[in-house]
Amino acid sequence: MKKFSHLIVKLRIPILILAVALLFPSAIMYSKTRVNYDMLTYLPKTIDTMKGQDIMVQDFGTGAFSMVMVEGMSDRQVADLKASIEKVDHVKDVVWYDSVADLSIPKEMLPDDVYKAFNNGDATMMFVVYDDTSSSDNAVQAVRDIRKICNKQCFISGMTPVIVDTQDLADREAPIYVMLAVLFSAIVLSLSMDSFLVPFIFLASIGFAIVYNMGTNFFLGSISYITKALAAVLQLGVTMDYSIFLWHSYEEELEKTDDHKEAMAEAITLTFQSVIGSSVTTIAGFIALCFMSFTLGMDIGLVMSKGVLLGVISCITILPSLILVFDKALKKTSHKALIPEFHGIGHFVLKHYRLFLVLFLLTLIPSIYGNSHTKVYYNLDESLPKNLESIVANTEVRDKFDMSTNHMLMLNSDIPDKELKSLTAELKKIDGVRYVLGVNTIKGTGIPEDMIPDSLKSSLVNDRWQILIIGSEYKVASDEVNAQCDAINTLAKKYDSGAMLVGEAPGTKDLITISDHDFNTVSFVSIGVIFVIILLVFRSLSLPFILVAVIETGILVNMAVPYYMGTSVPFIANIVIGTIQLGSTVDYAILMTTRYLRERQSGKTKYEAIRIADLTSAKSIFVSALSFFAATFGVGLYSTIDMISSLCTLMARGALISMVAVIFVLPSFLMIFDRLILMTTLSDSDRRKSIWKVLPEEARKGSTSGRTVRAQI
Repeated sequence: MKKFSHLIVKLRIPILILAVALLFPSAIMYSKTRVNYDMLTYLPKTIDTMKGQDIMVQDFGTGAFSMVMVEGMSDRQVADLKASIEKVDHVKDVVWYDSVADLSIPKEMLPDDVYKAFNNGDATMMFVVYDDTSSSDNAVQAVRDIRKICNKQCFISGMTPVIVDTQDLADREAPIYVMLAVLFSAIVLSLSMDSFLVPFIFLASIGFAIVYNMGTNFFLGSISYITKALAAVLQLGVTMDYSIFLWHSYEEELEKTDDHKEAMAEAITLTFQSVIGSSVTTIAGFIALCFMSFTLGMDIGLVMSKGVLLGVISCITILPSLILVFDKALKKTSHKALIPEFHGIGHFVLKHYRLFLVLFLLTLIPSIYGNSHTKVYYNLDESLPKNLESIVANTEVRDKFDMSTNHMLMLNSDIPDKELKSLTAELKKIDGVRYVLGVNTIKGTGIPEDMIPDSLKSSLVNDRWQILIIGSEYKVASDEVNAQCDAINTLAKKYDSGAMLVGEAPGTKDLITISDHDFNTVSFVSIGVIFVIILLVFRSLSLPFILVAVIETGILVNMAVPYYMGTSVPFIANIVIGTIQLGSTVDYAILMTTRYLRERQSGKTKYEAIRIADLTSAKSIFVSALSFFAATFGVGLYSTIDMISSLCTLMARGALISMVAVIFVLPSFLMIFDRLILMTTLSDSDRRKSIWKVLPEEARKGSTSGRTVRAQI
């Protein structure tokens, strides 16, 4: 590593030239990376909901539809609007009143099912069928084109319009997220560092790594809009420590030598050793997300693991090169750090360690209760501002037609008409079902088959499958609609064991079930991996339990806050926050524990060892937590997408809670379990040998009591 460090110092100019050159292909690949705005596409491909959607695309050439509600227009005007929408690229069909009957026939003569589906007072409804899936570029562009045709009297509802608005909103806000993260991080660094230029050097170095990370996402095929919005902010927050490590090591080495190049080479070597241990726990936390069945976790996990790795590489190559190139400017802009030293904090904590331990125990019950009762929402509409065009449209449709969503029930096309008629009648009796529409159900109302357009038939029936559209008055992700989906599935499988229910509500119901499983899986994997890492780092049987317990309690406190504030959190936050907080803040506990063991094994008393560990670690932990807080807090306040806002708020608050837990609670645990820790922790072999040599002869022979030997150690 020392040879490598000297090579970096020697090649600092070529490194910077290469770093700048790599920005261009990375930026191009970033712009070409597809972004997915539909969370339901991350469901496992093996469940009926996803299999049914794939069959719809392959066999029917369609995978999505929207409902277009029109108010205050004559039938002729609506017919003209329908004709215009039909001409839009990737619109497969538009179903309205004139699809099944001539305009000369009064609407009141239509069967009740058909009439209710299309009319209510001066409002009428059209079903727009697309030739691609809800989140496809084709369907998204079709919605944009339809909006250009429609006027203020028209409301386009459904999943695809929501995706369009989510895309526009996320793309508009994402650059501001980065600006806020950079601004607040620069402020924190300006207060904690001893040079006005250092924060910008740090941010430039991390900026290189962020651009590389976002560019290499191209090879993943696509990333979610959540990942795109959070990756830069999160990468900035979790990798800032590495830059601080390098800078402090460099300053310490300059006190030993006037040769800046030699000082930097030594600093790179020391930083690499520190950063490897720190980054492993963070990467492990993100890798745990890859074990989710809901593959959004893998999306976030892979991107962020890659981001941390690139952050480490940037820290030991690009950052040293930048510091050496701007060395004179850094000297000229030096100043005294504005954040004071934490003198006396170790003594204060140990003086009141019983109080902190009692407070810790008292928070457990309300934290566990609040965490288990925090409301979680799964309806993705709820994370968006209520004034968005799609949300307004969904509300209008719900109010006018008493309908919140539509399900598509896929059945074998060979089901006899008599059985299909019986199934339809039973479906209509299920609570919350407003209508059941299909080619065969329309034929059964007395409308001649030759009056049904071929385009409508091809959209709903083929030689293998037929589709029934079921209108539901229940809201997506509600208990009522979930029960309704169960009832429909149970009934449909009596007639066709291969029946599949497709749509936003069935997909969201699957999401709820899968999320509960993923929460347990991710928690188990992340805790297990971090536990093993701590076990290997300290070679201790007790410390993994202590450190994980402290951080996990901080996570419980963090996740309980929304319950006591009366707010709800998005489902994804409930799954990933614990893993992110554990992986990114367990470093605080490792830092303090490392110093405690070093002092304890060098002969210090437990009081003195813990006091020194708390004193020397407190400022580093404070700056690290504050940097993480700064990178995420501003985004949490600004973002109007609640899914992003909630995630950032939880991460920001979690960093501060973990900081408090480590600085004030962990020393209390070390005091109480000091004897157990020493008995269950192996010191370095060389240190053990040196200790063994200085022990009295009787101790080496075993005649001295265990207590005396441990005291001497």
